Amino acid sequence: MIELRLPVGSILRAFLFSILISGISVSAEIEISAYDTPSDGGSSITVSWLITGLSDTDHSIMIQRRGEEESDWRTIGTVDAGSEGFVDSHVQDDIRYAYRVILPQEGDTLSAVAENITSSAQIFNSRLIPSLVGVLICIAALLIVMAIYAGGREFYIRPIRGLEAVDEAVGRATEMGRSVLFTPGWGGDIQRPTTIAALNILQHVAAKTADYKCDLYFPTHDPVIMTAAEEVIREAYIEQGAADSYNADNVFYTTSSQLGYAAAVDGVITRYEPAAIFLLGTFEGEALILAETGNSIGAMQVAGTDSTIQLSFFMVACDYTLIGEELFAASGYLTHDHKILSSVKMQDFIKILIIAALLVGAVLATLGLTGFSEWIGMT
Repeated sequence: MIELRLPVGSILRAFLFSILISGISVSAEIEISAYDTPSDGGSSITVSWLITGLSDTDHSIMIQRRGEEESDWRTIGTVDAGSEGFVDSHVQDDIRYAYRVILPQEGDTLSAVAENITSSAQIFNSRLIPSLVGVLICIAALLIVMAIYAGGREFYIRPIRGLEAVDEAVGRATEMGRSVLFTPGWGGDIQRPTTIAALNILQHVAAKTADYKCDLYFPTHDPVIMTAAEEVIREAYIEQGAADSYNADNVFYTTSSQLGYAAAVDGVITRYEPAAIFLLGTFEGEALILAETGNSIGAMQVAGTDSTIQLSFFMVACDYTLIGEELFAASGYLTHDHKILSSVKMQDFIKILIIAALLVGAVLATLGLTGFSEWIGMT
């Protein structure tokens, strides 16, 4: 018989080691805090905790909640032990809640409780401060540019060949004794910025057709756009002293179906063979269909949209294409309205500020100073 003797010190060290390799040490504790979620619209409470002495983060933490009129705890979520917070977005304002965080273990179970927590809506959202600063900078830049314009100073506006061709296209149609067609596309409605920009250009085109005694057709897929276009064209004809030449039948609704709209406009193009076609607005899959039909009859085409995909089709099938913001700057460019031109120049100044902010943020982040980039990224 072999007798095995171990020193008392070795046994004690083995016992302590067995405790350390278990999921939690003997001194592990949980500290919990619960508070109304800041900068929100209410109905939300944030629960956070700090676990000390935990050597194994593979366990799950259970979050429970109890209302002031409830007697039992109700589990509202489970997260990994490595997490440090949980947002409860299903509470009622002005009601007191208690929260309990539980870390289940074999043997001992850690838990902590936070009581008397209420939620409420905040008037001011501090996370949107960067957006507020940005809006104020835009307003200040616009006011400064308008004041400079009011002082008699003119800013340089880059020539836009597609817009310079508007008068040429209408004049060409007049010389050939043919009509002009203008359509804002199928993809937009009256609320789209591209539609509003298209209607601004339509006013200029209508004034030219009224002055040159040239027919103008405006097919559209939206009844609201049709009504707005009728008013724009009518006012343009009245301003040119050609109210009797306005024909309301030339502004008409086709259909809300995409392919039906494309077929209807193609029918108008092949039937009347306009010498000038303006495809300005929001276009989708019908863009190439309309542009190719106009190209097949030899019409001079000016196109523009905010869709980068459809721009490629317009570039290969049309004579002139308004790219990006050229469409939005068109009304100011054609009318030379100082208010619209001021907004265009303001956008240029804001772009310079944005580029400067990006460069400054990149340099600071490279140097390990991330406060500026984090502040901008709050939203």
